Amino acid sequence: MKPSVGQPELVEVAPGVHAYIQPDGSWMINNTGVVVGSDDSLLLVDTTSTETRNRALFASVASVCSSDPRYVINTHHHGDHTYGNWLVPSSTSIVGHEACREELLAAGLIASQVLTGPDYGHLEVRPPSLTYTSSLTLHLGTRVVELHHPGPAHTRGDSVVWLPAERVLFTGDLVFAGGQPFLAEGSINGYLSSLEFLRSFGASVVVPGHGPLLRGDEINRVLDDLVAYTTYLSELASSGHAVGKTPMEVVREAGESRFSAWQESERLVGNLHRAYHELDGKPLSERLELPRVWMDMMELHGGPIACHA
Repeated sequence: MKPSVGQPELVEVAPGVHAYIQPDGSWMINNTGVVVGSDDSLLLVDTTSTETRNRALFASVASVCSSDPRYVINTHHHGDHTYGNWLVPSSTSIVGHEACREELLAAGLIASQVLTGPDYGHLEVRPPSLTYTSSLTLHLGTRVVELHHPGPAHTRGDSVVWLPAERVLFTGDLVFAGGQPFLAEGSINGYLSSLEFLRSFGASVVVPGHGPLLRGDEINRVLDDLVAYTTYLSELASSGHAVGKTPMEVVREAGESRFSAWQESERLVGNLHRAYHELDGKPLSERLELPRVWMDMMELHGGPIACHA
């Protein structure tokens, strides 16, 4: 059994703005955000995975704001960011990109069936009821919260949440700090573009979807590392695809790299499946056969992929 690395922590990153950081950021253990408006309205950036973790999140939020959330932003459709949607009041608007809603309805509760191990408790699917296509601005009293879609990247329906006055950026899973990104449901080329999009904000604080908070020089260091990873991935895909090797053959022949020590290194083969899909010229809206991709990831991992949420 993997030992517990640490307890979730609510960290104030600007007045009235908190990051809820859950160590160790591995499968289904994500970060969320809490934004309190000048009028005491409440906005949450994502929920989390299990019922127990979601109830702990909401108890922590209640320590800084007693209001029911006016909005919950889903940065994308994956279960560790959306499985708590059903627990907020019906008056709360769930907000996300239009493709986030589409993918969430298509996925249902599949993540809880693939990543077994945790006691997920009661789960219900509650998709965004308010969607947008490019950008959306919300006003919490005088506090401005912007949502921007970077294009297909981690998924087809990613959103980043930007607080321009505070220069705080919630990236969702466009940033895994310390782990390999997971791109099987997004786009390799789009992900590379999204990293430069994130850099363009000039944020003072970045709250990644998984892993520790990033400040100052750490932000560009992590973005540079993710660019290097994606470039490496693209080069592997191009060379392997050109000679007809399977993604697994490419990974096996490549051996160790400086990225092998990152968490969830099995994602490399899943990401290669997506890269091959793009090299084949298939539309991004066409979903991969995720069970097949997952089997390759388990093979590379050396057995079932553990989840400790």
